[in-house]
Amino acid sequence: MDLATAIPAFVALFVIIDPIGLAPLFVALTQGMTSRMRRGIAIRACLVALALLTLFGVAGETVLAFLGISMPAFRMAGGILLFLTALDMLFERRAPRRQGQAETAHAEDPSVFPLAIPLIAGPGSITTMILLAGQPGGDMLQIVMIHGVMALVLLCVFILCLLASPLERLLGPVGINVVTRILGMLLAALSVQFVIDGLRDLQVI
Repeated sequence: MDLATAIPAFVALFVIIDPIGLAPLFVALTQGMTSRMRRGIAIRACLVALALLTLFGVAGETVLAFLGISMPAFRMAGGILLFLTALDMLFERRAPRRQGQAETAHAEDPSVFPLAIPLIAGPGSITTMILLAGQPGGDMLQIVMIHGVMALVLLCVFILCLLASPLERLLGPVGINVVTRILGMLLAALSVQFVIDGLRDLQVI
């Protein structure tokens, strides 16, 4: 496995999906449920997100080609989108929006909505999968590795959902805020790199 590819991919997906930030929302959405019910909801949410992200990772570039959108253009647009997400994380605008999405879910089983869509497999994570799988010079082994990394991030989501209550108490509001800001800085740097890669593909720089 090429660590030079796997580590940035893991960081990008971990930051954009933000398992730590999802933990308190999972607690709120499953309030009053038993541990067994919570575990079932976490499993279903992660499996649905896995299916969606795999679909876009495998067929996303084909869909773009059908629509006449080049990978460099999408890479630059995706970088800008991820940069806006990073700004939301840095200035604490992301958590209130996610909380609002959680509060609009009235269904008894929140595994598909809002957990799987859009909290785990949202526009940011879908864009990231398309960008990572469509990197220049990528072969089938690299695409498989990207999907393996994505599955590992979803495993982190599942584990943190099961540990949501003690994790929230351990970190506290200040700890969660600090972690979110650090992840936001990393995402901002990664998003700028996507834009630079897009410009290089177009031979602008």
